[in-house]
Amino acid sequence: MTLIELSTLIAAPIERCFDLARSIDLHMASSEGTGERAVAGVISGLIGFDQQVTWKARHFGVRVFHTSRITAFERPAYFQDCMVRGMFRRFCHDHFFESQDDGTLMRDHLEFSAPFGPIGVIVEKAFLRKHMICLLRRRNAFIKKVAESQQWLRYLNQ
Repeated sequence: MTLIELSTLIAAPIERCFDLARSIDLHMASSEGTGERAVAGVISGLIGFDQQVTWKARHFGVRVFHTSRITAFERPAYFQDCMVRGMFRRFCHDHFFESQDDGTLMRDHLEFSAPFGPIGVIVEKAFLRKHMICLLRRRNAFIKKVAESQQWLRYLNQ
């Protein structure tokens, strides 16, 4: 199993950061390189507790589907999404938000395991971990850019 932990300081209120992190539309906009699209479940707007979304994307030249459900939800401090169906053996992503004097500290705690036993472990350590870190950093930078500008209105003022 692989664990990734990242922290991002955002100069914006905690509620805004929390809601942007669960915006389906923002997620799609932040992942244009993979062509990631919500195709089932909650496909637009804000996802909430016990709701699920199915993503279709292209990673490493392969089209993949990934269905996640929001399994824990405490607005505006925490939510968790865990894989219901997909290419991983296990995939759980905890999102933490803490108010700071200068904004919000957003923390990611992602645990995942690749399928295919020992071969999956090699793939996980060789390049899947780096790929996931890159995706998370890109998404977090996008959330930060949107939250710290007036662009947030595009995703939350509906």
